[in-house]
Amino acid sequence: MTIEAIQNEIIDEFSMFEDWEERYQYMIDLGKDLPIINDQYKTESNIIKGCQSKVWVHAELNDDKIEFTADSDAIITKGIIAILIRVFNDQHPKDIIDANTDFIDKIGLKEHLSPTRANGLVSMIKQLKLYAIAYQTQIK
Repeated sequence: MTIEAIQNEIIDEFSMFEDWEERYQYMIDLGKDLPIINDQYKTESNIIKGCQSKVWVHAELNDDKIEFTADSDAIITKGIIAILIRVFNDQHPKDIIDANTDFIDKIGLKEHLSPTRANGLVSMIKQLKLYAIAYQTQIK
């Protein structure tokens, strides 16, 4: 499935909810379903800088696609990273690098986050794309 198709699915899912309380609950539920990062990757070097909460992300390149795992110590933040992992997981590095993240504005996420969480969201996207840039150089 393409990044754009996944983003459109997420937009459709968020449009089903009446208010932001329901959307937050949905994000929390997504976070609960997030494939948990192995404890060996919960290291200082895998913490996303710029997040108020602790967010760990690990990436591996398999068959020219990046597989992400993550965790967070905060339930809303865990839901946010779960959404981003869903979009970018099992995708080619170039597709991640080139991906537009307008879907975040379309679901209204950034405007319903505190300024520190919104900054954390930007930091998460930046880090996932940095992993993609690093792995892109390894593909022939």
